[in-house]
Amino acid sequence: MSSLSPQRSRLATALRTPRWWVLPSSVLIGAVLGGGYGAVKTPQYAATSYVIVVPGEKSDPAAALGFAQAYGRVATDIAVTGDAQVWSGVSAATLRESVQAETSPDAPMISLTARSTTPAKAVAMADGVARALILNSTQVSGNTGVKVVQFARATKPVAPVSPSASLSALVGGCGGGLLGGLALLVRPRRAARAEARHSRPAAAPVPGPAAARTQPEPASETV
Repeated sequence: MSSLSPQRSRLATALRTPRWWVLPSSVLIGAVLGGGYGAVKTPQYAATSYVIVVPGEKSDPAAALGFAQAYGRVATDIAVTGDAQVWSGVSAATLRESVQAETSPDAPMISLTARSTTPAKAVAMADGVARALILNSTQVSGNTGVKVVQFARATKPVAPVSPSASLSALVGGCGGGLLGGLALLVRPRRAARAEARHSRPAAAPVPGPAAARTQPEPASETV
C-alpha cells in the first residue's frame, strides 16, 4: 500500500487543481485565431447578373422553363466561358471557379453570381458570363426555339460578402469555447477511471497446497 500512496497523492492534487481557466483560455485563443484569419484573408465581393429565357414566336412558352434549367447547368461550362473570358479579363478556369449559376423552379430566370477580390472584377465576370450565355443562345435559337436576353445587369457591390475580422473573432471564440467545454467534460471521466485503477487493492497471494504430513508407522511388536 505504501507504493500506491505517491500516485494517489499526485492524482488527488490534479483533481483539486482548478479547471475554470480552461474555458476562458479556449475562448480567448479561438477569438485571436479567428480574428487573425479574418484580418489576413483578402475580402471577397459578389456581383449578380440576371438573364431570362424567352420563347420564340412558334415555340411553346412552357419550354422556356426547361431550357432555363439546361442553360443554368452549362452557364459556366467551357463552351460558354470561352467567350466570357475575353469580356471579363480572366481565364475560363477562374470563371468556372468564381461564378455560380442558379435557376428558379417557377420562372425561366438564371442568376449569375461572381466573386472576386475587387468589386469591378466581380461585375465584369458576372456580366461577361451573362453576355456569353446570350450570344450562345442566339446562335442556336433556330434549333431550340428560345433565346436568352438580359434581365438585369450586375451592380457594383459596396461591401464585401466575406466575414469581417470581428465576425471571424466571434466565430473563433464560440468554437474555442465549445472545445474547452468538451475538454472539461472529458477530463473528469478520465481522472475518475485513473483513480479507480490506482485505488484497486493488490491481489493477495494465493497460498499453495500444503504438503501432507506423513505419520510414522507404529513399530511392530516382537513376540
